Amino acid sequence: MGFKCGIVGLPNVGKSTLFNALTQTAAAEAANYPFCTIEPNVGEVSVPDPRIEKIGTIAKSASVIPTRLTFVDIAGLVKGASKGEGLGNQFLGHIREVDAIAYVLRCFVDDDITHVEGRIDPLSDAETVETELMLADLESLENRIPALEKRIRGQDKEAKKTLALVEAALAVLREGKPARAVEIAPEDRRAFKQLQLLTSKPVLYVCNVDEASAATGNDHSRQVEAAAAAEGAGVVAISAKIEAELAQLSDEERTEFLAELGLEEPGLNRLIRAGYQLLGLITYFTAGPKEARAWTVPAGTAAPRAAGVIHTDFEHGFIRAETIAYDDYVACGGESGARDAGRMRLEGKDYIVQDGDVMHFRFAT
Repeated sequence: MGFKCGIVGLPNVGKSTLFNALTQTAAAEAANYPFCTIEPNVGEVSVPDPRIEKIGTIAKSASVIPTRLTFVDIAGLVKGASKGEGLGNQFLGHIREVDAIAYVLRCFVDDDITHVEGRIDPLSDAETVETELMLADLESLENRIPALEKRIRGQDKEAKKTLALVEAALAVLREGKPARAVEIAPEDRRAFKQLQLLTSKPVLYVCNVDEASAATGNDHSRQVEAAAAAEGAGVVAISAKIEAELAQLSDEERTEFLAELGLEEPGLNRLIRAGYQLLGLITYFTAGPKEARAWTVPAGTAAPRAAGVIHTDFEHGFIRAETIAYDDYVACGGESGARDAGRMRLEGKDYIVQDGDVMHFRFAT
């Protein structure tokens, strides 16, 4: 129940290598030529969170189920992709339903790996990718107008509202700005999201750096960091080559390898945290003899809505939530200890779930 992240980038930036490493699969062929990924690949990874393991141990749970993050990898984009150049345009539709889009940018120099543009310039690469996504959005919106106008002639009020949103987005896109720049009233945000515009989604810049720069970044990645800060985007520096090596190691070997490189954790962990922060997500937990499980919800989610992530019946019949803060759960040795110590709280429908809450929902069927 984590989030879904689309991965885009130019050819030969290390996108498929990163995808393979993150998902620990060989689903996407990584090769030194454009368009080696010829169909969209989808991979899932467990979100690393040591808290769930601790909770599972205390609760003596038979299984521990972390939340999941889905990556959708598409073919490398090139200039003109939205108009049929290359193969990337065939797969843009596969990322319209993702929560965020990761732009993988080449921030390393390697004479053995060609660059489709013949130079290393991550900001220019990001602009190329963004332009193609904007062009794809323009085409998508323009294609919707005839059908909306027909519905409006039939006195369809919703179509009229949708057309107003479409025209607002088109105005911004035609100025060379992404759909994220459209000013949307709070009551229209849900309808605007349903347009599934690629450039309306939050952006996470993934700087693929050389091995020597994995811990500190380099001049290229720092340029991207400055640009990301200016536009409120997320950014993380990762060495896809290192991540590929880590994927092949045991836990003990991975720890030793990271220490040698001066890294405290794999890039995956940093990537997930950056994505969670970008999307404003938190994690709460449920625990019992059968399983300990992590659940992801947006920050600010009320208890009934959080319960609905588990099952819609939990939300509809919500009565209360028995809630223990993670630190209290650990300090008191679990649910019974927390209850005896007065650290278990009974929360109602207005309670806003906090990151790390261990919860048990009471509901009426």
